[in-house]
Amino acid sequence: MAIPLRQSLKVGAYVAKQRLKGNTKFPLVLQLEPLYQCNLACAGCGKIQHPDEILRKRLTVQQCIHAVEECGAPIVSIAGGEPLVHEEIDQIASALVERKRFVYLCTNALLLERKLDRFKPSPYFSWSVHVDGLRQRHDESVCREGVFDKAVDAIREAKHRGFRVSTNSTFFEPDDASSIRGLLDYLNDELQVDVMQISPGFAYEKAPDQDHFLGVEMTRQIFREAFSGGRRQRWRLNHSPLFLDFLEGKVDLECTPWGIPCYSVFGWQRPCYLMADGGYARSYRELLEETDWSRYGRGRHPKCSNCMAHCGYEPSAVAVTAQSLRESARAAADALIGQARK
Repeated sequence: MAIPLRQSLKVGAYVAKQRLKGNTKFPLVLQLEPLYQCNLACAGCGKIQHPDEILRKRLTVQQCIHAVEECGAPIVSIAGGEPLVHEEIDQIASALVERKRFVYLCTNALLLERKLDRFKPSPYFSWSVHVDGLRQRHDESVCREGVFDKAVDAIREAKHRGFRVSTNSTFFEPDDASSIRGLLDYLNDELQVDVMQISPGFAYEKAPDQDHFLGVEMTRQIFREAFSGGRRQRWRLNHSPLFLDFLEGKVDLECTPWGIPCYSVFGWQRPCYLMADGGYARSYRELLEETDWSRYGRGRHPKCSNCMAHCGYEPSAVAVTAQSLRESARAAADALIGQARK
């Protein structure tokens, strides 16, 4: 594993504080979506299918700051849409870094090299570049040729300038264990990105392609094979060991969608950033206290039946880890090994 030690310690202290307060529902990561507009039209994405008047909307810098301070999550993932299309995205990122939040700015990297000068390296800031496969597979996924090469060039330039760079890879059918291994080997060894995040795809209702989402059993089978032979121990994966166990089917977890709440141009999305079945809340407190969470998760809601995405299950893994001395020791050991490997 390769979760930064500074981040591991701060998140660990945050979780312990929440438990001492008796809080059973608290945010781990804020999924901040300051716009839905994007410069790609990926077949598996349902975010850009909104009408033009919605795609033109933007959250202001102050709205973003307020959302972060309102929920209190120690980590912020800035997504969309394509965040670099937002004219004030550098101001948003800077304001959150000043508040000592760990910021992951998600991007398809088409605009990254052009806008690097507007950002400053920081241990609290990381680019999170979408890379959904090697060249042919990635370009097929984003429905445009040449995007993989642009992403690779941007990653190299960002690292050259001293930025932390992570990657975010979502897998669909026809991805298999071999292609996943090939991608993670390339990102880990060739590009030497700082950390990698992985997740099976979620079946967005509005996504143009509805035929290639992985189900639960296929997800488990693929990741068991991909992780076999101890490979997952040498990849710099930005996940808790227990979440990776979950992907393999070694353990099962309850979905905790409040752990990664989503704030967008519509407000606080219910129940998570992958689906808005419950509409939108006006405040984080309203989201937390007035959402019927018992309706969501596998076996509870039909749209959740094939979901194993990190937004529902990574915070579950973190919560279970915090309650177990064995899992806490395993996570700490992995974090130290990850630091030594870098």
